[in-house]
Amino acid sequence: MAKQHGKRSLTWWVSAVMSGLVVLAMLAAASMKFVQPEDYVEQAAETGMEPGHLTTLGVLLTVCALVYAIPMSRVLGAILITGYFGGAIAAHMLAGDPIGTLVVPALIPVLAWLGVYLIDDRLRALIPLRR
Repeated sequence: MAKQHGKRSLTWWVSAVMSGLVVLAMLAAASMKFVQPEDYVEQAAETGMEPGHLTTLGVLLTVCALVYAIPMSRVLGAILITGYFGGAIAAHMLAGDPIGTLVVPALIPVLAWLGVYLIDDRLRALIPLRR
């Protein structure tokens, strides 16, 4: 973790805010799958999903968010998030949704990995952006 003279660095804070936003977005999406507002269920039904499927997806989202929120398991969480949202993108494409609906499912894994990249020296050594 990056520190400067006992204080957290700007990079650490940017990573923390970014990672926090990822977790909040995922928990918000999971809550919609648990609460299941009528219009949300109708839209899901158009793609062939039943309310039970939404609950299962809500549990998966919550697990991914919690694994990512724990600093020691953040890399595993980023992997799980990438897989989950890859499936979400595929589902949107199969449903024939407009390309704009793919922005958020594509952005969340990018932000998750950027949050890890900023504070994990091992990942930066594995994927250097400059030499």
